Amino acid sequence: MRGRMMDTPLLISGLIEHAGNVHGDQQIVTRTVEGPIRHSTWAEVLRRSKQLAEALTAVGIGVSDRVATLGWNTQRHLEAYYGISGMGAICHTLNPRLHPTQLVYIMNHAEDRILLVDTTFIPLAEAVADKLPSVEHYVVMTDAEHMPETSLPNAVSYEDFIGGQPGAYAWPLLDESAAAALCYTSGTTGNPKGALYSHRSTVLHAMGVSMPDVFNLSRAASVLPIVPQFHACAWGLPYAAAAAGSKLVMPGPRLDPEGLTELLEDEGVNFCAGVPSVFLGLIQHWQATGSAPSSLEMVLIGGAAPPQSLIAALEGEFGIEFRHGWGMTETSPLGAVNTLLPSHRGWPVEERSAFQTRQGRAPYGIELRIVDHDGAVLPHDGHAFGELQARGPWVVDGYFMSDEAKLTDDGWFPTGDVATIDSNACVQITDRTKDLIKSGGEWISSIDVENSAMGHPEIAMAAVIGIPDEKWGERPLLIAVPAPDTEPTREELLEFLSGSLATWQLPDEVIFVDSLPMGATGKVQKTKLREEYGST
Repeated sequence: MRGRMMDTPLLISGLIEHAGNVHGDQQIVTRTVEGPIRHSTWAEVLRRSKQLAEALTAVGIGVSDRVATLGWNTQRHLEAYYGISGMGAICHTLNPRLHPTQLVYIMNHAEDRILLVDTTFIPLAEAVADKLPSVEHYVVMTDAEHMPETSLPNAVSYEDFIGGQPGAYAWPLLDESAAAALCYTSGTTGNPKGALYSHRSTVLHAMGVSMPDVFNLSRAASVLPIVPQFHACAWGLPYAAAAAGSKLVMPGPRLDPEGLTELLEDEGVNFCAGVPSVFLGLIQHWQATGSAPSSLEMVLIGGAAPPQSLIAALEGEFGIEFRHGWGMTETSPLGAVNTLLPSHRGWPVEERSAFQTRQGRAPYGIELRIVDHDGAVLPHDGHAFGELQARGPWVVDGYFMSDEAKLTDDGWFPTGDVATIDSNACVQITDRTKDLIKSGGEWISSIDVENSAMGHPEIAMAAVIGIPDEKWGERPLLIAVPAPDTEPTREELLEFLSGSLATWQLPDEVIFVDSLPMGATGKVQKTKLREEYGST
C-alpha cells in the first residue's frame, strides 16, 4: 500500500524557486572579476538564471546537453548552476588549475557544447579551443564594456547573451533522477573520471549539509565559500544556501588574506569553508594584524588534513569554532564532519584540537563502514583499521560514460581511504591505501607522521612518503616546509616526533623544502614527491 502523498520531484529548480520567492530579498554579494563588489539578491539570481535558461534554449541546448563553466565564485557562476541544471542540461564545472591536456581530455570526454568562461581564463580557453570540436559557443562571463578581444569562435559576453531574454522561463518537470551536474576527479591515477550528480542527490545533499551539526545554515547565516565552485560544486554550499535562505558572499578571483578578511568583516560573514592552506594564510594575517573578523563564528575545513596548530589557533586564540569535513567528489562531496559533542566542550584546547583532526561522524544520508583485504566488515572499536566504504543517496554508483564496475558486490563505494571507526561512529582516516608504508612487516601511517610533524611550532606543512629500504622494505621520508622566519633542524624535529611516535615509525631522514607540490584540488601531490625523492 502506497502512502497518500504527492509525488513531487526533488529538483535543483525547486531550490532556486524557493530562494527567490521565499528569501528573495536576501543578499548575494560578489567581488567581481572586473574589481568592484556587487550586491544582488536571490530574487535577481532567480530571474537571471531563467534568462540564462532561455538563452541556452535559443541556441539549441536541450536536456542532457553538457554546458561547461570555467570560472571563479561569482554571481554569474551561481546563475549558471541554476540556469543550466534547471532547464535539464548538465552543468559541467571545469578546474582551471588542471593541465591543459587534462582539460582537453575532460571536455572532449564530456562532449561539452558551450563553455562559460571568466575573462581570467580566456588565454587558457584560447590555447585549447582548436582541440575542442564539440564546443559551439563561448560565453564570456562579463558585460559588453569589459568584453576583451578574443580569438574564441562565436564568443559573446554573458550580459549580451542573456540580455534580450524575458526571464519568464517555466522550469520543466524533470525526473528527479535526471543528471544535473558533472564534476571530474583530479585524475591522480589514470585519466580523470566524471561523477555525474542527479537532481535528487544534489537536493538531498543540500538538505544534509544544512543541518545544525554539519554546516548549520539558516536565514541568519552569512556564508563565504572560499572553496571554489569548480571543486565538487563548492561542497554543495550554493545549493544549501538557497535551501536555507542564507546570504552568500562570493570572493571572485581575489583569495589573498587581505581581500578575504575585508569581505569577512564588511559583509558580516559568520561561516566560511575552504582548504587548510587558505586558513593558514588567514591565521598568519590575523596574527600579524592583531585581530580576526569580529563576525566570524565558524569555519569548516576539508580537502586535506588540517594541522592541529591551525585548529588550536582558530579556537584558542580567536574563539572561532572549527569543524573538520571529509568527503570526495564521489560523495558529492560530504561524507563526514567532526562537530564536537557537548562532552568535548570542556576539554582543554590542546586535547580538543587533537580530537578535531579526526574526520568525524557521517550525517544522515551517509553510511560508513571499514573492511579488511578480504572484504570482511570490521568492528567499530577505534582500533581495527581497514578500507573505508560509503553508501547513500548522494554517493556515485559508477562514473560518467564508463562501464567500469565501481561498487562492491553488496553495493558500497570503496573510497581508497584507510580508517578506523570508534564506538561513537567517529571516523579517523589513517591513510590512503596507496600511501601506507610497509616497514618490516608493520604498517606506518603517513598521515600520523605528517600530523605529528605539523604539531611542531616551526613546521608549516609536511608530507611523508615511503622510500625503498634493503632491510625493511620501505621506510618513511619526511619532507617539511618550515614556518616563516624559522630554521628547524632534523635532530630537533625527530626528537619532537619521538614524543608521539614509536621508534620504528620515526622517519629515517628529513628534507626541508620551501614548498610542497600542490594538486588542482589543494592536496599535496605525493606522486611528484615520489618521483623526486623516491630513491633518496
